[in-house]
Amino acid sequence: MKKLLNDPADVVVEALAGMAAAHPTQLRVDLDHRLVLRSGGAVPGKVGLVSGGGSGHEPLHGGFVGRGMLDAACAGEVFTSPVPDQILAATTAVDGGAGVLHIVKNYTGDVMNFEMAAELAAEQGISVESVVTDDDVAVQDSLFTAGRRGVGVTVLLEKIVGAAAEQGRPLAECAELARRVDDQGRSMGIALTSCTVPAAGRPTFELADDEMEVGIGIHGEPGRSTEKIAPARDIAARLVEPVLEDLGVGRGERVLAFVNGMGGTPLLELYLMFNEVHRLLDEAGITVSRSLVGNYITSLDMAGCSVTLLRVDDDMVDLWDAPVDTPGLRWGG
Repeated sequence: MKKLLNDPADVVVEALAGMAAAHPTQLRVDLDHRLVLRSGGAVPGKVGLVSGGGSGHEPLHGGFVGRGMLDAACAGEVFTSPVPDQILAATTAVDGGAGVLHIVKNYTGDVMNFEMAAELAAEQGISVESVVTDDDVAVQDSLFTAGRRGVGVTVLLEKIVGAAAEQGRPLAECAELARRVDDQGRSMGIALTSCTVPAAGRPTFELADDEMEVGIGIHGEPGRSTEKIAPARDIAARLVEPVLEDLGVGRGERVLAFVNGMGGTPLLELYLMFNEVHRLLDEAGITVSRSLVGNYITSLDMAGCSVTLLRVDDDMVDLWDAPVDTPGLRWGG
């Protein structure tokens, strides 16, 4: 294993300290609770957005804290859920009197710990709504979940609902919008290599030089099948077709198309993949209204990519276009 580390046991805290040093005007980092917080504290009258999960998926979630997205992110150990005390501390810190929305990926530890934190927050008089993302079409159940895994839609949801909260929409409306985004989005990914967890020091799984894993999760979980590697056009079809089938999107509809890198794939290849995805959608008569290409929900150093398609309406597009200012995503005034 070759990684830029000191002690593997300290990687999360040291990375969070680096985020604080790199983005002092955007973020405040609580190293005791391992939280990334929006600078300036809770915004009075605004719904607070809290998400989080295991580290190793950067820029998700800490890189999406800031104006127009999250108010706080809880960082667990690598591929390990944050604990209820962390989530409660984040919820308390971002409560501006309008309630708090928890955005939770569908992994068993995340769901359980966010539920416990919401109950504790309610005892303190904080109104909390929770939305669970479960957009991965590859498998119905996995090593880490009951039901589908929460993956790429999480990024799109945090941006769209973050913009709605920034506009001052109430908690119930933000939660309903979040559930609608999750319902209208689907994802699927492939891996060309495994990832290597720093504490383990070895690849999570093995692939031969001529193999790829189809339908992987963001922790390196196995997917639908191990197959021979293929040209990018065939891989794109292998990902897009099941997403379209499951989502039920068809000719004349509009989507936001997201090609995501898993951490070890260069942008040159991701843009090539997006070209193939765009071609397939165009042939199907589906309009790509908006797009996102890059490493946004990763699996450490894994080579591979995922495709997320979100069926959009005018409100979602307007919220997507709204200004955002975070370390991981930034546009607008």
